[in-house]
Amino acid sequence: MKEKNYGDISKESEMGSNAHHNQEAAREPADSMVWFRSYLHGGTSSLISTLTTVITFPLYKTVFRQQLHSTLVREAVAQLLREGPVKLYRGVAPPLLMRSLNGTLLFGLQDTFLQQLSLWDTCPAPRTALPALAGLGAGVLEAVLFCPFERVQNVLQNSGNDTSLPTLRSILRKLASKPLASGYYTAFLPILVRNALGSSLYFGLKDPVSETLRAGGCAPVASSFITGVLNSVVISLPLYPLSVLVANMQAQVDGGGGGVKGSWQRLWAARQRRLVLLYRGGSLVIFRSCITWGITTAIYDQLKRLSRTSD
Repeated sequence: MKEKNYGDISKESEMGSNAHHNQEAAREPADSMVWFRSYLHGGTSSLISTLTTVITFPLYKTVFRQQLHSTLVREAVAQLLREGPVKLYRGVAPPLLMRSLNGTLLFGLQDTFLQQLSLWDTCPAPRTALPALAGLGAGVLEAVLFCPFERVQNVLQNSGNDTSLPTLRSILRKLASKPLASGYYTAFLPILVRNALGSSLYFGLKDPVSETLRAGGCAPVASSFITGVLNSVVISLPLYPLSVLVANMQAQVDGGGGGVKGSWQRLWAARQRRLVLLYRGGSLVIFRSCITWGITTAIYDQLKRLSRTSD
């Protein structure tokens, strides 16, 4: 048998290296396109579902007043009616902007993290846990990016600030003059816990629940909508007290110090140490969240299915 000379071996090695390089180069645009579509689909689904934000904002504002003052629904509604229709939508801009950007980043970042974790051969977590782990990372970044938006929104919705801070510009200026911990990033820790756990649960449960529903004969769009609704219930129920804590910590621009522990103690005492009063307004929040996330999940999954069929 004739032995190969070093020139032949070198050429074959170079050809193999080039082929491997070409495969990697071909894979990179495909991966980039998948990630881009995740951001695009997430943004599109959230943008469409912002219609529910506009429609249900008076409901959300009613719940916010319940969270802040522990009032009954009729008392919160009467309070809004006294303020008049002009102030009814005061504070709607931040949640609209948040909702549009939130879906873009949440779905896009989770898919990006998931792709990276899938390529990590030494990842200690089981493969089935990767979506939840990627969701945890997306939730952490979501909290960092959107805490200032939530802070501004809660200040705007508190009628006690209408006189001293009548405009959005005055609120932004006031918050900017304060340290981050007492300004834009007030209540960051409970927001971080709420968003990280919520995102992890959502993405960890999303595919298993949807697959179970489809196996039972449910149509794809219906299964996605029901999945969003069920996930919203599972997430909102245990995490609702954190939202109440955040609302109470962020509604006031001045005062209300003592950190998370002090704020929780004051809130728990104000609710007479009763879980029923702490969850006042929770049913309306969960209902609104179910509709929003049901629609968002259905649109996102449908866009993903359409993009796969077009490839």
